[in-house]
Amino acid sequence: MPDTAENRLGYWVNEIEEVGIATLLGLMALITFANVVARYVFQSNLLWALETTTYLFAWLVLFGVSYAVKISANLGVDAILNYLPPPVQRLCALVAVTACLAFTTLLLYGGWEYWSKFAFQLSFLEVEDIPYPIWLQSLLGYVEDGEPMYEKIPRFIPYVILPIGMALLLIRYLQAAVRIWRGEQRMLIASHEVEAMEESK
Repeated sequence: MPDTAENRLGYWVNEIEEVGIATLLGLMALITFANVVARYVFQSNLLWALETTTYLFAWLVLFGVSYAVKISANLGVDAILNYLPPPVQRLCALVAVTACLAFTTLLLYGGWEYWSKFAFQLSFLEVEDIPYPIWLQSLLGYVEDGEPMYEKIPRFIPYVILPIGMALLLIRYLQAAVRIWRGEQRMLIASHEVEAMEESK
């Protein structure tokens, strides 16, 4: 495979998604297990565990959406498309990916607008339960006169996945559009639901 900018971008996006998904799954399992041990062995509770796993799950979903596009794991109804001649199938796929690109661009804009308010205007807002370690705030320069700026992590930190996730999804749809245009990919979705389910067994 030639070392082009397109291939390098695909490689790094793939690494971000796969490492991110694996890390998030591991953290969710570890935190849930630690909370179960704390509750049933030590009769205690990790107050921040539920909120943390909720945010981690949201990150996992948004990483997974773009990864699903990459591996063509999205399911769809293609009973009619299969009876169309290949040029028409290609045209339909191009129309579909164009609609997906337009929609994802709107989502990226909306995600950036939503996150930027918390990052630049409402940066003082914190999450409910997840503590923000003072050593990390010291490292990031969030300490004034020895006092941390936050007790809990600010909301703009977990919310940053909104523009990041939509940017990754936009990149994946652009890659799919290029593959469909070149004739390297027939459709945007898995061939059909039954085959996709059989392959996953």
